[in-house]
Amino acid sequence: MSLPLVSVIVPNYNYGRSIGLCVEAALAQTYPNIEVLVVDDCSTDDSAAIAAAAGARVVSTGVNSGVAVARNLGAELSSGEILVFLDSDVAMHPDAVARSVELLASGQGYGAICGTYEPEPLIRDSLIEEYRSLQQYYLLLKSEGVIDTVHTAILAMPRRVFDEVGPFNPILRHTEDQDYGRRISERYTVLSSLEVRGRHDHDDTVRIVLDKVFARARLAVPLILGRRHLQGGFVTGPRAGASLAAPLTVAALAAPFLWGAAWALLPLALFVLGVWGDLDMYREVRRHRGRPFLGYFVAVNFLVNLTVFAAIGVAGVQWLCSKRFRHLYDPQPRPDLARLPAGASHG
Repeated sequence: MSLPLVSVIVPNYNYGRSIGLCVEAALAQTYPNIEVLVVDDCSTDDSAAIAAAAGARVVSTGVNSGVAVARNLGAELSSGEILVFLDSDVAMHPDAVARSVELLASGQGYGAICGTYEPEPLIRDSLIEEYRSLQQYYLLLKSEGVIDTVHTAILAMPRRVFDEVGPFNPILRHTEDQDYGRRISERYTVLSSLEVRGRHDHDDTVRIVLDKVFARARLAVPLILGRRHLQGGFVTGPRAGASLAAPLTVAALAAPFLWGAAWALLPLALFVLGVWGDLDMYREVRRHRGRPFLGYFVAVNFLVNLTVFAAIGVAGVQWLCSKRFRHLYDPQPRPDLARLPAGASHG
């Protein structure tokens, strides 16, 4: 019995540091029937050439259009019965594709399989990257099992499922995965599996990390308000209390100046409350990296929680004032979702 062809689709924009490792790992899979297609979104670095030299077929979107358009074009131009969407800063374990195919064929009715990250980054070059790796590892560890979103860093699905659900929404550049997760989980069971793993080259500056956290938290608000049971992340679930404790801690710093020295314990108590909300994550960090790094992790996580709170505040104002923002995730006509930019290159 012949194995179904798997198309690994890698959207890329200026990931020259990691794209070679990504493609090499994809081509080194134990699964034998595979093609690797890199969809370059008009990179300004040499990442497209690096991907081609590593052995991938490389095509261009023609116009910089975002990751959703790149994935959609890759699905259109690929030939596989199974699609594996892979971020260009992720190197899969050698058996990641094989395990994905097995899970999809297990008879459990899975419409998509999402992979997870290792706690160590693909390229170790900054403390913030170490933070991000452990943070994301923990969040994915705790979401193992059936989920109602998708993690697109490693995402496998049958082509028939993609064809039925429709392409990624090209309007969205930061939360296209959350939107797609909402749409696919309305029809199919999505599994987040620790059996499908890879190493992720996370962002290596604090500014970039906080910028991405702010953008994604802000844009997630209209989706969450429209679907109240959406799980996971920083703005829903049990972590919401820890995120709220951070701004309250900052606000409470004024308490001793307003009401006397005895109130100096209030910000400390709120900070401890925030740490308590994330205690399980901090235990995991200490297990992997020890106490010295844990102090750095707690400090950065405090900044991240402040950023999430600020993003929710901005999103709240936008929700009240902008009809377009409130309806950002309303269903779009299918032709609009599938539309590719003019000038897209198919070879």
